[in-house]
Amino acid sequence: MRNLNEDTITQAVLARHAEAPNPRLREIMTSLVRHLHDFAREVKLTEAEWAAGIEFLTATGHITDDKRQEFILLSDTLGLSTLVTAMNHRKPPSCTEATVFGPFFVEGAPDYELGADLANGAKGDPCFVRGTVKSTDGTPIAGAVMEVWQADADGFYDVQYPGQPEHRGRGRIRSARDGSFHFRSILAEAYPIPHDGPVGRMLAALGRHPWRPAHLHFMIQAEGYETLVTHVFRDGDQYLDSDAVFGVRSSLVAQWVRHEPGATPDGGTSERPFYTLDFDFVLNPAA
Repeated sequence: MRNLNEDTITQAVLARHAEAPNPRLREIMTSLVRHLHDFAREVKLTEAEWAAGIEFLTATGHITDDKRQEFILLSDTLGLSTLVTAMNHRKPPSCTEATVFGPFFVEGAPDYELGADLANGAKGDPCFVRGTVKSTDGTPIAGAVMEVWQADADGFYDVQYPGQPEHRGRGRIRSARDGSFHFRSILAEAYPIPHDGPVGRMLAALGRHPWRPAHLHFMIQAEGYETLVTHVFRDGDQYLDSDAVFGVRSSLVAQWVRHEPGATPDGGTSERPFYTLDFDFVLNPAA
């Protein structure tokens, strides 16, 4: 087809992939093209603005590597990650809610025994975390694999430190026979998402802050159950209602209880104040 104009270009593009052999791909691309074209028409997109958009996406790709995922950060800050999570993880009310994955999960975190110190030298006040993993009917789930990761007191994950030789504030444990778990880590603190790149510049241009409320990340897997990716947020944090990535759920907000120096839950003692967090997880049986 020749001599296309702003009124005929959309249908011409759709016709080109109307016979795509993968029906799902055809459905997604058809909708994508329609929405992109409608967006350009609605805002009367200029050539300079479109060039700036391409430059922004190019910069997002350039800064992304095995330690930093700027595209996930972009998806998170636009609310797309939360939207996709909500659509794909509808659960019974009794289940622990899912939330965004975030850009700082890494494969190959070290395995720890229950009660171990996952902080492994990360900066922060001592914190003892404990709870249970259960099914919707209250059945304890033994051997659930729990991936845990968090930022340190300075607001950085281990992978953000150049040359960091080992994992800190990150690890994998398994629930006990009665579904219980416990480990030591550090107090969760609020921190800004990385804002020295294109996503940070976008937030600044929009008048938005880059802060996330204090939280712990969890990914829990058990045979016969849906994988749960979630956070536990620290109650009282000033950013709970303005999370930069829209990940907060009221059911995931919990109290970190402060204790004076003395006996700790693991049978030891602490010469400095420490915190405890109790939180139970309920997994959804697989369909």
